[in-house]
Amino acid sequence: MNVTIDKYAYATVDASASGLVEFCAQDAGVQEAAEPEHVQASPGSLQLMKGVYLHLSDTYLGGRRPLVRMRTHSDAPPGSGLGSSSTMVVALVTAFAEYFSLALGEYEIAHLAFHIEREKLGLSGGKQDQYAAAFGGFNFMEFYAEDRVIVNPLRIKDWIWAELESSLVLYFTGVSRSSAKIIDEQSRNIREGRSDSLDAMHRLKVEATQMKEALLRGDLNRFAEVMQSGWVAKKQSASSISNTTIDEVERLAFANGARATKVSGAGGGGFMMFVCDPVHRFGLVKALSSAGGTVYDAHFTDHGARSWKIG
Repeated sequence: MNVTIDKYAYATVDASASGLVEFCAQDAGVQEAAEPEHVQASPGSLQLMKGVYLHLSDTYLGGRRPLVRMRTHSDAPPGSGLGSSSTMVVALVTAFAEYFSLALGEYEIAHLAFHIEREKLGLSGGKQDQYAAAFGGFNFMEFYAEDRVIVNPLRIKDWIWAELESSLVLYFTGVSRSSAKIIDEQSRNIREGRSDSLDAMHRLKVEATQMKEALLRGDLNRFAEVMQSGWVAKKQSASSISNTTIDEVERLAFANGARATKVSGAGGGGFMMFVCDPVHRFGLVKALSSAGGTVYDAHFTDHGARSWKIG
């Protein structure tokens, strides 16, 4: 189960006037330019941009390498656990499709983003972030063999939406981490037959359905119970998911009204999410603000990737 919040990834594609293909990650302050035939998606802060450029040029432009300028920036810091990398790939695919008038739907955009990031570039990770960014809103997702994905939009009543939004607190630990390393550890544990890791993954699957049912009923007490149970299970899937910093922040939060916690994304750092009674929200935010990290405002949004032409 997944919901999108109002933290966005931005990508623009326009014509290059330099005679080169230009790539610029504006928030990282990194830019490069190269002749089309020399563009390579080597590891680095511009790898995602180059990977999208190469794959979409080869797949949809007949191998023609256009002279374009691609620029990006993001509301979420890298390694935050908010799916910022996958969301950026979705934004890049969407912008490229808009510029070249490619008729791509949400499923196609999400599939392309997954294929480029996970398979072409070999970056470890899951699949739900790409579909969340492409579709937006509250969704219950089903993943099957042979790359079959079903995205089920959830019709959340307004009062449930408002209650959940006012119950959530988003806290950035200030620690960015590599989700790929954590996911590699999870995968290794499962391949090696570690029963605790495998059992934890099965529990997480069941709890996704339980969380969906609680949310549709507006039973936020049950929602918090399932979320906390899911966090306990998730920590059992890999040792690097939690650490002393996360544990200390969790204890502080529970001492100040939190009822459930979860580290967003793979874990190990980035953003922590807490559920509390709305009447305790102010006190929880105040306590977390003294813990060395940053509390972020976040609101749900029901739209996914969008694109338009300028001028």
